[in-house]
Amino acid sequence: MRQQTTGIHHVTAFVRGAQATVDFYSGVLGLRLVKKTINFDAPEVYHLYFGNDAGSPGTIITFFPWAHSRQGRIGGGQVGITSYVVPLGSLDFWKARFTKMNIPITLTTRFGEELVQLADPDGLRIEIVERDEGPASQWTFGGVPVDKAIKGFGGAVLFSTAPARTATTLEQVLGLEKIAQEGDFVRFKATGDLGNIIDVNVEPMAPGVGGAGTVHHIAWRAQDDEDHARWRNLVLESGFQPTPLIDRQYFNALYFREEGGILFEIATDPPGFARDEPAETMGEKLMLPEWFENQRAQIEEGLPPIQVRILEADQQ
Repeated sequence: MRQQTTGIHHVTAFVRGAQATVDFYSGVLGLRLVKKTINFDAPEVYHLYFGNDAGSPGTIITFFPWAHSRQGRIGGGQVGITSYVVPLGSLDFWKARFTKMNIPITLTTRFGEELVQLADPDGLRIEIVERDEGPASQWTFGGVPVDKAIKGFGGAVLFSTAPARTATTLEQVLGLEKIAQEGDFVRFKATGDLGNIIDVNVEPMAPGVGGAGTVHHIAWRAQDDEDHARWRNLVLESGFQPTPLIDRQYFNALYFREEGGILFEIATDPPGFARDEPAETMGEKLMLPEWFENQRAQIEEGLPPIQVRILEADQQ
């Protein structure tokens, strides 16, 4: 049976300001902070996860906020744009919301879809698109009502240094289907209903530079541990050098870099973010893996305080 991912599991990016990131992704976009933890390889840095009410795969964007990070440059070998999907009929709400928040937007179209494009405080490129498919989020916060809330990822725009090779990996390894080509982009579709639309540039792009305001990696969904093992075998058989399977507490992961320079991860759907705290209070407490618990006081003292708060524009 052919391996096929259902789409994006999560996207992970670098930023500078922890509070500015919380204010944007929760305060402006209305996403839920579903997990507040640390970078397991650098415990002095937060690892923040934002998504829908349940923290479902296909909705999660994660950040390593490091105040002293260099500024990155978006380019080839990266996720160029992260796409969020909202319910049909809600795009005018989002246009008005960004205007109210004094966030510059650009209106454009791609493959016949109207897009609202903007950037987060560190320059990470984002776009909002309306689609009918995908379950509605049940989360509401600040000035974002539940019927206008972001469902999760619409997909992503991949910036490749070798787009033909990236396309081959999407089709022959990850099992996406090429469905359209228009102008500067080719469109691929996964089998799921969130995070399933991937656009790739036609012409090679000059390499980007990692740093604040850039995506570190994009993760694709695996059903479970058994499926994950099959994915690793397939990646290896396809000529790549995958990492071993790594326990990330809330999912298991493997990584490999495709030939267009983009770091791909494949991550399991389970066990999810409620494995170490109640689903009702996810994101409220700093959660540490057991091997860091004896350093909790020191770690908490070194991290900047953050809070999910309703922004001033939503209090008027």
